[in-house]
Amino acid sequence: MGKRLEIVIMTRGPELYSTTRLAAAARRAGHGVSYLNPTRCTIDLSKEGATVLYNGDKIVQQMDCIVPRIGASITRHGLTILRQFQAAGIKVLNHSNGIAASRDKLRALQRFAASELPIPRTAYARGAADLHPCIETVGGPPVVLKLLEGTQGIGVMRCDTVASAESVIDVLARLHQPIIVQEYIGESNGSDIRAIVVGEKVVAAMKRTGKSDDFRSNLHRGGTGENVDLSPEIQQMCIDACKSLRLKFAGVDLLESKRGPLLMEVNSSPGLEGIERATGVDIANEVIREIEMMCE
Repeated sequence: MGKRLEIVIMTRGPELYSTTRLAAAARRAGHGVSYLNPTRCTIDLSKEGATVLYNGDKIVQQMDCIVPRIGASITRHGLTILRQFQAAGIKVLNHSNGIAASRDKLRALQRFAASELPIPRTAYARGAADLHPCIETVGGPPVVLKLLEGTQGIGVMRCDTVASAESVIDVLARLHQPIIVQEYIGESNGSDIRAIVVGEKVVAAMKRTGKSDDFRSNLHRGGTGENVDLSPEIQQMCIDACKSLRLKFAGVDLLESKRGPLLMEVNSSPGLEGIERATGVDIANEVIREIEMMCE
């Protein structure tokens, strides 16, 4: 065994499956594990410097690496705390900038496009006035409308006609919600691929299939998953997508299209339960190995 590390999992849910799996893998490898609830953290700023406080007290425990498991509802606060730890020189499994980019679907797609990675035809609509040219840009209805932020299929809507898209975007415009307009990939038949990247390696992949009445394939929405083998080319695409976002541990979502696989998004805090059960891969152990290499 190498040196003992003190690994801190930043989470509000130490009892959740993914968190317990990561903690168990770390302890099996001989490392110390502790939990840090970001909602109990504040930052003390003065001319002497900056300090993260936990429940009002200065944190004195050793931290070799932080594993961010920041929920979508507290993204802004969680990343603020994570950035302060980064500024103090503490290693983090996923960089705050990468998490921020992954949580903004448009920003992530812009990174993918800049890296010349294949994505669905996509347009950005600030309001109802932009809708018609956006729909034309992506090839006409049916289209998929997405909020810039959203997880587990929430904020994703299929519109089969221009009229239905107008109704949705009118409501969102009143709520000051800009939106992404994407082509609908009908040949995917309500399924997609989730690949888990750790470091520079795809360690597991599954094909997710949605319920018969739902074009979204998220397991949280009742979808099912089965193990799938990816070609070296698709694996490299997933790795490159994570590199473009500066993420060392992420779930990459792909759609199979007539033009080949298309990148949809990258989840910087992927759940492990569904894909570990579908593939039989000990992903948590792979994550701990990556942390060990980072901290050598």
